[in-house]
This record gives sequence, structure tokens and C-alpha cells, in this order.
Amino acid sequence: MATVTDKIIDFTMNTQFENLPTEIIHEAKRSLLDSIGSLFTGYATEKGKIALNLANRFGGAEESSVIGSVLKIPCTTAAMANSELMYALDFDSVPHIPPFIIPPVLAMAECNHRSGKDVLVAIVIGQELAKRIDNSMNSIIQSVSGSGGKPKTPDVFGNSNEHMLGAGLAVGRLMGLDRERLENALGLAGYLCSLPVGRDWEDTMPKSIVKYSPAGWNCQAAVTACLLAEQGYTGSRTMLDNPYGFHVFYGAAVWNPALITDGLGESWEFPDCQYKLYPCCRFLQSAIDCLMDLVAEHKFIPDEIAWIKAYSLPFLAHPDQLSVTTQIDAQYSFPYAAAMAVHNIKCGVDWQNPNIIRDPEIQSFMKKVSIVGDPKAGEEKKKDPKSWYARVEMEVEGIIYSKETYYSKGTNIDKYRLSDDELIAKFRHNASPILTERKIENAIKQIMELENLDDIADLMKFLTI
Repeated sequence: MATVTDKIIDFTMNTQFENLPTEIIHEAKRSLLDSIGSLFTGYATEKGKIALNLANRFGGAEESSVIGSVLKIPCTTAAMANSELMYALDFDSVPHIPPFIIPPVLAMAECNHRSGKDVLVAIVIGQELAKRIDNSMNSIIQSVSGSGGKPKTPDVFGNSNEHMLGAGLAVGRLMGLDRERLENALGLAGYLCSLPVGRDWEDTMPKSIVKYSPAGWNCQAAVTACLLAEQGYTGSRTMLDNPYGFHVFYGAAVWNPALITDGLGESWEFPDCQYKLYPCCRFLQSAIDCLMDLVAEHKFIPDEIAWIKAYSLPFLAHPDQLSVTTQIDAQYSFPYAAAMAVHNIKCGVDWQNPNIIRDPEIQSFMKKVSIVGDPKAGEEKKKDPKSWYARVEMEVEGIIYSKETYYSKGTNIDKYRLSDDELIAKFRHNASPILTERKIENAIKQIMELENLDDIADLMKFLTI
């Protein structure tokens, strides 16, 4: 009887570009475009600057590019730096799979001069397996939206760390590893996966910039696992099938391996995502949608607004919503996001500009804003896991205005999906502080026609300075 490991190794080795549905190839391009655009915003963050400094310090063989820079460094370090940059502003799609898959894939593909088709296949393999592994053990949303008692996240949980298992398999595919070496790479990736420290990070103030998990380390480790396996280094080849395997030592509160393998290669899970319009946590997106719609419809100005109150899924990662002193604080505060919305701050790096964060006018306005958990949001989430119900009420000159939504804009479903043109516009805005207009337009064209590239290094010419 085929094991979980057997099935995912079969999928990794046998998936071919020619057999992938057109819409799946296209979604991989959209993910790549949005993720690289998000990477450029990382240059304006402390987290991104630290990663870039470390990459400079490491130096080494000129194998792979740090996107947005002049650096070419070893593939392991490039995967680390690009991941930290991509994950820094919280502007990447959710669940946070791309920052754990795309940087290792690009680093290894450039190092080995792989084609655009090879990259697209690796992105599909990595993101599909990451999403299915996440589905098999993720209990965060169920815990937050559960009925009865005070909602809380599990005592032990990781957030996105496990995606590196998909990265290891995607990188191994690009390297042409045989079955035994792929199994070893998977086992090594599991052992190198960072600890599930989500609850400690969530409960600790002030917020550290590691943000649930060190994305850069996990990407570097995924590449390292494959390089070790290539040379014969062995790992736990049955880690996903053992009773004391990954789900146990990772601290998963649930484990349903059938969600990894059922329909694998026939139905597709990774397109079930949300592309973000705002650089902040997914839990805030629907409420910001409502507020943005109200402001756009009525042209409110900040001084007219008496108060704003949002109702949504209980938000636990930032217990003191009015304490915003850093970029990480800003990513998890609805009062701060509301201040950005009503002051018409352009979505992107400006939302986390330290000068704007410290602006007394912004800090004062935040005191008018609150967010609370609404049981209806949990009920709607149980009816449809794609739902992110939110309602916003606000008083302006004695009149109460309200708006509600059942889904966040950017969710990949009808009526809420961002068009290619909207994602391209987001990419242009995010890339404009780093790249010339000519490079931006060439990069967009190359990404959206990636299957025509013989060598991914040709794309990097338009993504670096």
C-alpha cells in the first residue's frame, strides 16, 4: 500500500509542465508576480535591511541573485535574503506559502540555469504540497472561530514553518534528485524546520520581527537539505508516515494525512488563497475593506469621525491594539490600519513608514478606533472556510454608518478575485522605488510569459539593479 511519502514523491517526480491545467500555470505566474512585488517592499523594513546586511557579510560563490540588489551570492544565502525581504511587510498572499517556496525555487533555478517551465512546475509542486500539508495539521482558524469559551490559539502551533517541506521537494525536483535522495531531502527538511513557537510570539510584547517563524532560515534550510541529500546525507525517509513523525514533533494539534494525498495531482489546493490589498495581517483585511468602502463612498475626513468600531474573528496576535511603535506592531493593529485608510495613505511601504507610525496625528486618531470579536464571524467561517466576515460601524457628525462583508477582497473566488491588471498595478507600485520603469515592464512581461524563458537568469536581469 502506497504511503503518504510514496504519493508525494510520485507527485514531485512525475508532474510535467505539459500536463498541468492552463489555469494552474497561470495562477503560479500570478503568485510569482505578487510575491516578487512584495519582496521589493522589504527593502523599506528593518527586517529586510538586516537580511541584506547579513547576505553581504556572508558573501561567497556568485550563484544566485538577491532580487532588487546587485548581489549574487550562494544559493542558500540568496534563498534566505529573498525570503526575509518577501515576508517583511506582510504584503504577500495568505496563507503565507510563497515566501517559503518561491525564494528557494528561484535561487536553485538560477544557480542551475533552469528554464521558465521548470520554475513554474517547481512553484506548483512546492505550493501545492505546502498547502496540503498545512491543511492536514492547521488548527489555528478552528481554535479562533470555535464556539464556547474564550477563543484562543493552541498552546503549541507553528505558522508557515511547515511550508518548507514543500520547498525542499520543489528544490529537489529542480536539482533532479532521484527518489531516494528526494525522500532524504524531505526528511532533512523536517528535522531542520524551525520550532512551532507561534504561541510564545503571539503572547509576547513588544512584537519581535521574527513574526511567527524565521522565514529566511526555513528557506535556507530547505535548500541545504537538498544539497546534503544530493551528496548522500540521509534523513528520516518515512517522517510523514511514522507514528512519532513530523506531526508529533512539530506539535500539530490535528493530523489528517488524507488531506495531503486525496486528489493529489487531480484537484488543486494552492489557488485557495488571498492576495492582499493592504500590508497587514489577514485578520484585519475584511474590516479594512469595509472601512475603505465607507470612506470612498462618503468622502469622510478624519476630524469628522467620532469613532470607528470593527467586528470580526477574534484577533489574538496583538493584544494591545493601540500600542504601535514598530513596523511589526503596525502589521497587526486595526486602529493603525484604520488611521491609514481615513488619512488616504497609499497602500504599500508608506503604511509602515516609521515617521508615519510616530506621527502624533495618527497616534491620536487611533484612540477613536476599536476591534472586537463577533460570534457571527465564527459562524460564517464554519459554513464556509473561505469566509472572513467583518462589519464596521462609525459615527460621523452624529450619524452612524455601517458596512459588512463576508469575504475579503483578493480572495480567489468569484466577485472578490483580483484581476491580473490589479495584481500588475500592485507590482508596479511596489517595484517603483527599486527598479526603472523599463525593467518593471520587462519583468512583468517575462513573468507572465515565463514558459518561454530558456534560462531563469534572463528574468533576473530585470529584477536586479
